[in-house]
Parts: sequence; C-alpha cells; structure tokens
Amino acid sequence: MAERGVDVSALPQEVREQFAELDLELSEGDITQKGYEKKRAKLLAPYLVQIQNLAPPPAYDGQSPGPSSAPAPEPGPSNSSSSSSSRHRRTRRTHRSSGTRDERYRSDIHTEAVQAALAKHKEEKMALPMPTKRRSTYVQSPIDNCTPPDSSSSSEDEAVSSESAGPQQSPDTWINSSVHGSSTSSSASSTLSHGESRPAQAAQSQQAPPPPHQVQPPHSHSQPSALAEAFAATRIDPGGGVGPPDVPSQAQARGSRVDLPANAVVQGMTRGQSRSSMMETADVRRVARGVPVSSRVSTKIQQLLNTLKRPKRPPLSEYFMDDQEEIVEVPRADPNTPKPEGRQIIPVKGEPLGVVSNWPPALQAALTRWGATQGKSPALTALDITGKPLYTLTYGKLWSRSVKLAYTLLHKLGTKNEQILKPGDRVALVYPNSDPGMFWVAFYGCLLAEVIPVPIEVPLSRKDAGSSQVGFLLGSCGVGLALTSEICLKGLPKTPTGEILQFKGWPRLKWVVTDSKYLTKPSKDWQPHIPTANTDTAYIEYKASKEGTVMGVAVSKVAMLTHCQALTQACNYCEGETLVNVLDFKKDMGLWHGVLTSVMNRIHTISVPYAVMKACPLSWVQRVHIHKARVALVKCRDLHWAMMAHRDQRETSLASLRMLIVADGANPWSVSSCDAFLNVFQAHGLKPEVICPCATSPEAMTVAIRRPGVSGAPLPARAVLSMTGLSHGVIRVNTEDKNSALTVQDVGHVMPGALMCIVKPDGPPMLCKTDEIGEIVVNSRAGGTMYYGLPGVTKNNFEVIPVNASGAPIGEIPFVRSGLLGFVGPGSLIFVVGKNEGLLMVSGRRHNADDLVATALAVEPVKTVYRGRIAVFSVTVFFDERIVIVAEQRPDASEEDSFQWMSRVLQAIDSIHQVGLYCLALVPANTLPKTPLGGIHISDTKQLFLEGALHPCNILMCPHTCVTNMPKPRQKQPVGVGPASIMVGNLVAGKRIAQAAGRDLGLIEDQDLVRKHQFLAEALQWRAQTDPDHTLFVLLNAKGVAVCTATCVQLHKRAEKIAAALMERSGINIGENVVLLYPPGIDLIAAFYGCLYAGCIPVTVRPPHPQNLSATLPTVRMIIDVSKAACILTTQVLTRILRSKEAGATVNIKTWPIIIDTDDLPRKRPPTIYKPPNAEMIAYLDFSVSTTGMLTGVKISHAAVSVLCRSIKLQCELYSSRQIAICLDPYCGLGFVLWCLASVYSGHQSILIPPMELEISLALWLSTLSQYRIRDTFCSYSVMELCTKGLGGQTELLKARGVNLSCVRSCVVIAEERPRLALTHSFSKLFKDIGLSTRAVSTAFGSRVNLAICLQGTTGPDPSTVYVDMKSLRHDRVRLVERGAPQSLPLMESGTILPGVRVIIVNPETRGPLGDSHLGEIWVNSPHNATGYYTIYGEENLQADHFNTKLSFGDPQTLWARTGYLGFVKRTELTDSSGDRHDALFVVGSLDETLELRGLRYHPIDIETSVSRTHRSIGESAVFTWTNLLVVVAELCGSEQDALDLVPLVTNVVLEEHHLIVGVVVIVDPGVIPINSRGEKQRMHLRDSFLADQLDPIYVAYNM
Repeated sequence: MAERGVDVSALPQEVREQFAELDLELSEGDITQKGYEKKRAKLLAPYLVQIQNLAPPPAYDGQSPGPSSAPAPEPGPSNSSSSSSSRHRRTRRTHRSSGTRDERYRSDIHTEAVQAALAKHKEEKMALPMPTKRRSTYVQSPIDNCTPPDSSSSSEDEAVSSESAGPQQSPDTWINSSVHGSSTSSSASSTLSHGESRPAQAAQSQQAPPPPHQVQPPHSHSQPSALAEAFAATRIDPGGGVGPPDVPSQAQARGSRVDLPANAVVQGMTRGQSRSSMMETADVRRVARGVPVSSRVSTKIQQLLNTLKRPKRPPLSEYFMDDQEEIVEVPRADPNTPKPEGRQIIPVKGEPLGVVSNWPPALQAALTRWGATQGKSPALTALDITGKPLYTLTYGKLWSRSVKLAYTLLHKLGTKNEQILKPGDRVALVYPNSDPGMFWVAFYGCLLAEVIPVPIEVPLSRKDAGSSQVGFLLGSCGVGLALTSEICLKGLPKTPTGEILQFKGWPRLKWVVTDSKYLTKPSKDWQPHIPTANTDTAYIEYKASKEGTVMGVAVSKVAMLTHCQALTQACNYCEGETLVNVLDFKKDMGLWHGVLTSVMNRIHTISVPYAVMKACPLSWVQRVHIHKARVALVKCRDLHWAMMAHRDQRETSLASLRMLIVADGANPWSVSSCDAFLNVFQAHGLKPEVICPCATSPEAMTVAIRRPGVSGAPLPARAVLSMTGLSHGVIRVNTEDKNSALTVQDVGHVMPGALMCIVKPDGPPMLCKTDEIGEIVVNSRAGGTMYYGLPGVTKNNFEVIPVNASGAPIGEIPFVRSGLLGFVGPGSLIFVVGKNEGLLMVSGRRHNADDLVATALAVEPVKTVYRGRIAVFSVTVFFDERIVIVAEQRPDASEEDSFQWMSRVLQAIDSIHQVGLYCLALVPANTLPKTPLGGIHISDTKQLFLEGALHPCNILMCPHTCVTNMPKPRQKQPVGVGPASIMVGNLVAGKRIAQAAGRDLGLIEDQDLVRKHQFLAEALQWRAQTDPDHTLFVLLNAKGVAVCTATCVQLHKRAEKIAAALMERSGINIGENVVLLYPPGIDLIAAFYGCLYAGCIPVTVRPPHPQNLSATLPTVRMIIDVSKAACILTTQVLTRILRSKEAGATVNIKTWPIIIDTDDLPRKRPPTIYKPPNAEMIAYLDFSVSTTGMLTGVKISHAAVSVLCRSIKLQCELYSSRQIAICLDPYCGLGFVLWCLASVYSGHQSILIPPMELEISLALWLSTLSQYRIRDTFCSYSVMELCTKGLGGQTELLKARGVNLSCVRSCVVIAEERPRLALTHSFSKLFKDIGLSTRAVSTAFGSRVNLAICLQGTTGPDPSTVYVDMKSLRHDRVRLVERGAPQSLPLMESGTILPGVRVIIVNPETRGPLGDSHLGEIWVNSPHNATGYYTIYGEENLQADHFNTKLSFGDPQTLWARTGYLGFVKRTELTDSSGDRHDALFVVGSLDETLELRGLRYHPIDIETSVSRTHRSIGESAVFTWTNLLVVVAELCGSEQDALDLVPLVTNVVLEEHHLIVGVVVIVDPGVIPINSRGEKQRMHLRDSFLADQLDPIYVAYNM
C-alpha cells in the first residue's frame, strides 16, 4: 500500500526498463488502466516489503516536504481503495515518461495543491451559471480548420514570454495519436481523474470524476456529476434547490426556442423590423402579469445571485466618503501580514576572476589566433530541417569570411569616395534562426570592422507582433543599414514593385547581402584593426519591457570579454570541447555561450534551430550522443520535448555531458522539469550533478549559474516557500498549508568577479533584509552598460547605488538592476522567484505571472487549452491592478469542457494564491500574437484585450469576486422638515427658491376672439366661413410630392361627414370614447374634428404594424379595452387587417367595438354640431406608453387645449401667413398637438412629413425645409438620428442637389426626456455645411401631466449648457463644474418655459421647495395641465396626487402637478424678453427610470453613454436592474466574433466611470432594443423579453 514511497530511480535497471515498457503500452492503448495497475503492483511487490515499516503514519501531515522531491504524505485512512489507487497514480505521476501526460510540468507539490484546492471547492457544491451562446458564435476562427496536426504545436514555444520558456505541450499530437481518441489512454483519464479505469462511454460523457485524495463512497461514479458538479462554485441553498443551469444544446437552431410563457401578451421585436416604425410595444403586459420566473435566464440569474452571496475573500472594511475625493476603500494594513524579521543583507561576493596567461586581449584577437593556428578546427555545425548536419564552418573559414565582410563593410559600400559605414555605426543583423553560420560571420565581421551589430528577428509581415517596437529600437540606435543573407532577403515581404516593405514603425533601411560571393577579398596590405578591449560598445542586444517597448542594451568590448572569461571560469570550459546549443544564438545565453565564449575557447558548437526541434524534438539529445558533447545549452521546453519523444530512441546516451545548462532554470516550474528529465534520462547515462540552472537578464547578463558538480557530491538545495509570504515579499518556509507552496531550486553562486545585493524592487534601492524578497542588483565588469540612446532610463537601471535602512548609500560603486526577484539562501546560493516584468501588484500584494501560469496548467488542461500558449497580465481598473489570463483553446474542446476548465482555474488560483481573477479568456488556436520563437507576445495580447480586438471564443469575468475596493453603499438619511427649512421670503436655507415661469399669456382683448377660441371645433367652423380656401395642411409622400392637402373648408366638410356617420350609428352616444386608428396624415385630423363635431371624445392610437402584428396589435387592443371605446374609426386597409386571420392569432377579433371605415362615407351633414356646455369638459384622451412600460391615458379639457395652442402660438409666433414643417408621430403628447390642433387654432400652414417616409427617402425632411423655405420645424430624436447617421457623410451630395437650410430659424426636437446633447450637437455640426445655423437646434420638454412645459420658441435667449458632476448627481445633488472636468456631464436647457407655465423644484420626499441649483422633482402649474389620469376604476387618490398637489410649506395654496422628472433651475446671466434674468430649467431624467444601486441614484442614459462609447461595434445599449444585479444589453454592429470582446470592455467602463459592477452582459443583434415612436428606449419591455428568454441573444455573460 505504501508504494508511493518507492524511489523508482533506485530500483534495478531491468525493473526500470520493464516500467518503461509498461508505460509505453498504457499510453499507446495496448493495455487498460486496470491491467497497468495490476502489472505495476506485481513488479513493485518485492521492493515494497522492505520499506513498508518506514511509511509515515497518516497523521503526520503537517511536515514540510524536504529538499527531496518526494511528495508529502497523504492524509486520511490509507485503506480506502480510492486513496490507494490515487497513490498508484502518484508514483506514476513522478516517474512516468510517456509523452501524453502533462504532470511533469510542475513539481508534485503544486499539482497536489491544485487538486486539493479543487476538491475542497467541490465539497462546497457550487454552480456557476454558464454563459449562453448562440450557435453561430461557437464557430472557431477559420485558422484551425486548416491547421495540420503538427502545427498545433507550431508556436508553442514558451509559456509566458519570449524569455521565460514555460512548460510546453507539444508534438504529442503526432507522437501519440491516442491523446484524443482512446478512452483508455492516460490522457482521457485526466489529471483530475480517479484511479480506477472507466468505460469508454464515461470518458466521452465528459463527466467530471472526483479528484484524487478525496475519499469517495464506492458508488461515487454513478452519482449525477453533471454540470452542477463541474461548475462547483455556488453554494446553493438547500432550501432554494436550484437545478443545474440548462446549457443550450449546441445543435439548437436559432429561433427554435419555444419556451415562451403562454401569457406573454407582447413579445420581443422580430429582427429586421425598423425601429422608427416600431409600435409602442411597451410591455403593457406589466399590467397583465408578472415576470415569468421559470425561464432559463431567471434560473441562471438565481445561480449567479447564490454565487455572489458567498462571502468575499477580503471582507469589505470601512471606507471614507467624500464627494470631493475619490470614494474608494482606504487600504488598511492587515495585522497578520508577515513582516521581514532578518538583519540587513550583506552584499555577496563571487570568487575572484582568475587571470589566465593565454586569455586574449580582445575577443576578436581569439578569432585571429584560432583562424591562423587552428584553421581546420571545427567552429560551428549547422543542421538542416531534418536534423542532419548541413555544413561545418571551420575557424579558418570563419576568420577569412569575417575579414572579407569587415573589409566590404568599410570600403566597398557606396561609391569610391564616400564611406557609408564608419567604425561605431550601428548595423542591424537580420538572419533566420536556421542559419547560424551567416550570423556568426556577420557578427564577427562587424566586430572586426568596429561597427556595432544589433541582432534582431526576421520580420515576417507588415503587422508582426511588436514590429513597431522593434522599429523604436532601430530608431533609438540610429540604425540605417541591415545585413542579411540572400535567401532571407528573398523571403522578406515585398511591395508589388519588388521593393522590401516598409515595416510598421521602422526607419528607412538599406539592405546588404553578406553571402560570400558578394564579399570582396581585402588587399594584401589591409588588416582589421584589433585594439585591446575598451569601454566602447561592442554589440547591442535587444530586450522587450513589460509594456512591450523594445530597448537596446549596449555591451562594451571589455564587458563582452570579461563575461566570456567569467563564464569560462564558472563553467570550466576547455579548449576543443563540443557544445550543443538549442537556444536562440542572437541574444542572451545562446549568444554568450554559443557564439562568444565558444570562440574564445575554440569550442565546437552544434546549433540546433527551433524549426528542427519542432520537427524532431529529440534532435538535441541525438546530437549530444553522436558528438559526445560535453556541454548542452537548453530551456525547460527542450527538456520536455525530449522526454515526450524519448521512447522513439532507445540507444541515446547522455553520459558524455558534464554540464546541462538550463537557461530558464530561474523559473518556478523549472525544478519539476529538471526532476522529470533526470528521471527519464538517468537510465541513459545522465548524471544528476550535471544539471546547471542559471539566472540571466539582458542588463546584468549572467547573474548566477550552478557550477558543474562532481559525482557523489550532495545535490543542491530546494526551498519550499509559502505563497502568502511571497505575495508580501517575505521568505517563509512553508510548513502549515502545503497547498499554497512554491518549490524553487537554486541557480548556483554569483559569477566570478561580481558583487551582488538584493534591494527593494520599488522606490529607492534600499537593501533588503535576509528574509525579504527583492530585486537582484549586480556590480561587475561583465554586464550591460546602458540602454542605447535612452539616457533617462539608463540612469535608473545601470547606475543604482543601494542605500541602507537610514537612506545612506552603502558605497560609491554603481550596481545594475537585473530585473530578477529573489533572495540569497544558505551557503550564498542564489534563489530566483520571478521577474520584475512578470510581477502583478494586486491590492498591495505581489503575484508572479509565471506562478499563476503554473497553477492554471495544473488544472487538467489536456482537453481544453494548449500548454505553451497562456498569457497572464494585469490591467488597471478602478484604482487597482486586475489579473487577466488568456489562453488558446483547442479546436476540439467543447463548450462545457472550456467552461469547466475556466471555473476550476478560478478556484485553484483563488485557493492557492489567495487572489481573485478579473477575467479569464480563451481564444481560438493560433490567434494570439507570437514572438518570433513562438512564445506569446504578452504586451500585444494585453493591447488587443484593452482594444477589444482579442476575439475570444469563451470568456469568464469575475468582477464581483476580485473588486473589493468598492465604495460603501450610501445610507439614506431620514427626511424631515426641520426649522432651518422655514422659508424667509423667497429663500430656502439661504438660497433663492428654484422656480421659474414663462411670460404672461396676456389678456384677450377682443370678445370676438374669446368666442372664436373657446372651443377648437368652433375655431375650425369660423375659419371655414371667414377664409375657406386657406390651406391648413399639406401631406407629403416619400418623393416629396403633396399627396393630400386640406383647406379650412375641406377639413370642415370632411369632419362633418364623419360626425354624421357617428351620429347615425346607434350605440354611440355623446361623451363616449372613439378610437382613431390612422396612419399619420390628414384623415386622422379630419376624424379628430369629426369626433368633436359629434360630441365624442377622440383617442388617437398608432395603427398596428402589418409585418409585426404579434408585437404591435396587443397594445392597440389594450388601449381600446382600457379606454372603453364605443367605436373605432379607421381606413379600409386597417379594417381588413383588424379582421384578418393573422390578427386573430394574436387577439380576439370577435370582440372589437363597432368599426367604421371612413374612406368612402356618403356626403352627409350632421343635424347639429355639438358644443360642450363648459370648457372643463374633456376634449380628448392622450394615451401613451412610458419608457418604464406603464400605459397611461390623460384627460385633456377644452380649456387646456385652447390655452396650450395659444401658448404655442405666442412662443413660436405662429400666424396664418406662416408655414411650419412637422416630422413627428402624431399619436400623443406635443406631437399630436402640433400635427392636429395648432394649425386650426393659429391658422398657419403645416407641412406634414410622416417619419416612416424617411426610411424610403432619407433626405425628404431636409429637402422639404429647403424647398419650402421653412423657418420653423419640429421633429423627434428618431428623425434627427436617422438624418445624422444616414446623411452625415452626404452633405456634399445634398449641397449639389441644392439643399440649403439657411432659412431654418428654429428646429425643435419634441421629447419627454433629458436633451440628447451629443445628438443635437452632431446634427448641427454635420449640416452646418448646408447652411444650418448653429443656434437653430433646440429641444422641447413635456410630460404626462402637462404635454408642453418648455419649447424653445423664437423669442428668449439661446438655450444654455452647464456641466454637472456625475458623482454629485448620484447623491441627488447638483455640483456645477468646468467643461472637461473628470466625471462631468453636459446638460442642455430644455427650451424656454411656455407662456402661462410656472415650474418649481421640489424634494420628492418632503414635498418642500428646494433652492436654486438643487436637484429635485419638477412640479408644474399651468392652465393647460391635464385634468387627470383616465382610468377605468378612476383611482382618485393616484390622480389627486399627481395633478393637484400642494407644497408642504412655503406656498400651500397653489395646486401643482408632479411631472415625475428630476431636474433643477438655474438663474443665468442672460436676460429674457421682459429684461429680467433668465431662469433655465434643466431636465436630468425620469424618476421612474432611475436605478437605485448601492444607495445611489443612477440614470440609465449615463451608463448607456459610457457603454456605447467603449467599442466601435456597440451600436445602441440599454441597462436595467433585476434583483439588484445590473444588466447591460449592447447591440453588436460588427461581426459576431467581436461579441465576446465587448464583455470585459463593458464591465471595465461601468466600473471605472460609475463605480458599479455589471452582473450580466447581454450582446444582441442591432434593432433588438425596443424604441418607441419618440425615440425612447423601452427598458422594462427589454427586461421582460430578456427574462422570458425571447431575445435570442448572441451571447450572455454572467459576471461572477
């Protein structure tokens, strides 16, 4: 049972070989898991007995794993079958060598920790709601459809960045075809799987087996571990039993959802139905029913809420609140934070650099010497793509070609007289990785010519990842010339004319080919000048920073030589040795060892290019074997690839190696790579002491390297550190919680001749304490000297003088920052725990990107992601860094797999690193930007993420979990009227009362006028008598042709015909309601006056949309029912529609009231024309659906109609000689008044343009204004938006057509909302070119209780604009700020207050008046207020409240009507017509619409403005709340692959600008957000459609 204690490497050779055979059989599917376990146990049995007594007791759990890599003992009873089988597993995990398994990527401790963490979460039984995706969004990017199996690993070079090669998932696709297919292969039973074998179908069902180390009941496999298990993150209330989320099956076709609730009265819009012709599809059903709770969406939201109820990791501590300052949590120091306790560190000195007599005075001198004395000796062997030697360059050839090149560079470029290159000039070296020979010649040629080589990668396309940054490097180094080979030059991208492309951001380059045939042999007397090494720059090595900028580190000649000497001493290089180099020879270790030090010591280098490694991962091992190489230079990646492929080669021997240098040995996971490699290849003669990890950086060059050991010496140290300690920058040996431990290996001692200290990574370079982690700084002659051409950055990095605790410098000598974070361990061994550029500072704690990658990879990624393609970076959102992980998803991973993997990674990182992830995104294979050697280009990936151009195929945002610095919710103070509020004159608390009034209506002098205008019906009769042929109305069609006109007498006669028809019908009595159902036109006007003549009360209703009856007819039906109409007046076409079969499918057509078709009525006159007994009688009912979905009808009396018309006449100066153009819907509010009533009252001519005609001919309205020379026009926001979007780019065309708007004096937008400043501004700006005056555009404001409160007429000052602070608005306060202030919101005055109207700003809770510039509800007093709501039951209290309210103090006599809108009054510096200062009314928004979140009041439009601004693909957006979650719906105008890009952008912008966390992001098609005729969004209607699952969204993301 205790077999896990067996050290397999200690078993006899033949047993080890049998194990290897067995592993092979298992991985190739020749043997089942059970058979494998059986045979293995049999083999081990003889050796188990000997050590059984040594097995530690189960309780012995707290011990920290020691230096050896033996895993920590297992807790729990050891007799249960599951624990024993998981032990079988564990032994294999450490010692298996098959290529398909991925456990070798991390040290055992880490894997075990991840599994334990996941097991813990699993017990908590949580269910994250899985995002909903439309089928088409599943389609992966086309790249992977044609990617051959090999290229699945094509670019997986390095896990995290180009420098830190991470664990690679690699050629397993072709090594082992059973990875994805065979259920018995080890990959199908995943890392998290249980020890027993499973039947094939279980493997296919993607059931999540219980993790190991969790004792399971015997029947565990039969229990339903559906998604609820997999999601494992919501603790569901046993009481509220929520089922697992139903994930839509992928095959589900679009639009096939049939689970609409039966009682849905109004359903969502169909796509393609235009918005402006959209019926008031309010969710009138709010009246009829509640929201269906059974829908899929509601279930998921419930799951989300359950998840969010869980306690957050750091409990929210106290906050301060201050409107002036940012309201963010004050960071409190945690008393339990570990603090460094050691003494101050003493600088560590390397051994002295010995002086060897025959060391050359300069590196070039070594080449001269070997070229002359050892000309036949091999210098470099290059391999072809198959891994066979291609050519060998001898030292003689290398010398002669380099001299030729040096001569050519200095004397043969350009004409005879001009020398293009002078010593000291910089030259780019552009050579592919597969051609080391050309590079060596070019590099040494430059050194001999004393020009400075700058090696860079070969550019592949105009838009390479990081290409413009390389351009920055070339620019900062002043490079004008590039050396390359003929083959490489041919391969460079060219323009159609054959010239080499100008790469993005690059300076102009002259290209020089360096093949031998183009070089000139120098004259006999010419010799290269070789001075003794000095401080002049020898070469420049490029380095990419965290932000992506590429800088050049200059290395002086003396530093280059000293570094070679130090490496020679440290690595004990001898003349004539053989070295195999797998690294990039252009920079870093590959250049230092493989090109420079090797020439100094006449070493034979065998260069193995990346392309060969991809095709044959074992090639480097074979080269070591064939050439009996003494030294090999590799990265962890190469160790893995070799292990995966090693069974193809039985006969290789690594016994000749005395040093296996691991270039990225400083990475956190390198320790497990080295262990695993040793396990596999010890059988092939590899000695443990030859593995030499090292730590390097471009600035400090080699910082430390482990010296090659002697056989039998004790193996070097390991440290098992606490992750929590690390995150606070403190070293703590991990003892208690083995789950969050990091195992690191040492990287040897400091380099010879160097001095090293550890300083704090941020702030002044203060020396660290001995138990503190800091940045390694080095003083040595062998290091970089500067960032070339960047003196500012150089100073901070290359001239650092460490200071002690009191801030005093510790000496004179400058140190270089290495960018490596680490500490000095016992015996002056150096340990590195990360890099500065991989450091993520979250809430004051440090996390290392590499550690996070290691944890993510420990979560069975086999099925889901590619190993080497994970990017981890942080973005700043809401005053802190937030961690983002992006990985490439395999094309064959299912949605559930991916989501399950993502949720597990979340849990693992949360448990082990105690940090929340902000976003986890999976992108299609091969789509992340790559560095030239295949690693992921981190800074470009981050840039794409922030720009919304990453195109993920899966995304999980967790703002709720990781944003813990939110402001404290506001507590509302109880409201009461205190003594301070008692008014003094017109002042409230020291301020003028916020009230304003229009001018007086004036007395009506002429008795004749009084009689004439008492009732509108009489006004029409009077006009028909006195001026019968005066044209009142002209109706235009889409072509701009007048299809119908009406003079006074024609209108009167048509009204009479309709009145006669009404009176004849029995059952229609005086005072009954009649519904008018007409398209916008003159028929509607005639029917209105017909009703007045007959004594009926007209109710105008928008006709249903013939293409969308199901959505629009129910509203019509509802208004007819609510208004108890006795009859419907309509046209022939609409009569047919109302009685059609299609209508019958939506409503009951048998119960319509009487329908009168008014198209062909007989010419009859009514016996009498009705005259109301008094002016307080109802003239008509105005029905409309508010944006919150309330259907309300208000009663408008005859007196109100007359006063309103008179008011408008005075404000707009309307007389019979005037013409106005109206492009509005004529069904309710001010639109109806202007369309039907105003002309009859004032006698002006109205040109009527139905808005739907604009859809056929966009320019109709504007060309009408120009053609008729209109001075005053009225439109809606929908019309303005149509023109702005559709005609904005066509002003030249309009000009050519002769459209000229210079005649327009006022263009008023009729609305019941806050003025849309951005829209009116862009409209004015766009059409300024065709003469529109910037002062012309203004707005009106009306509400249900008073249809017209403000209207910018011809008189009065221009509307003013103010900027208010958005944070204050949320607190119901107005704070005026300057334009451009952060968080400022521009508000425009809503037009001049109409004559006879008074407004006052009132606190909606206390009902007391407020002072100037205070935010409150707008109350209005005016003779044209509506009389009350028309309701069936006449709920009087509701009516009295809204229409006849008195102030609680101040002026208790006046009756006011409450508009339901928030706003404020501000006295401006302008004067009005009477000479007084002008009081401007600013409308902020409807009270009903506001969202109460975190105790603050938000206006949806503000959040929507932020959302729409965040990405070019977002068209319209809408927000609403549901169970306190903020839901954002965004319409996607771009392609569907942008859909998931929007989720993080929307979440970021709402968090940054509004301090709110978005709960659900819904991405939908254009036109889904319902908009009413006034252009207002119907948010409640949208909400109900969403919850009832009727939107067919492209993507729904539930933010955790």
